[in-house]
Amino acid sequence: MDYEMKLPNGVGEQVLAHTVEKFEVQLKHTDYGPVLVGEADELENARDFIVESINKRLNELSNNNED
Repeated sequence: MDYEMKLPNGVGEQVLAHTVEKFEVQLKHTDYGPVLVGEADELENARDFIVESINKRLNELSNNNED
């Protein structure tokens, strides 16, 4: 059974492309914004990957501001 997971604002195209390549999910555009479609466990793994990618980028930006 497929589920939909709404994407938060600020997820970059590159992260989305890597997510679709790495996990068995599909990107679907709706009237309410983009969603990922797939099995529950794949969506959970995709979510973890997206969160990790965002946190990594935020840390990079934070470290640049400290210099």
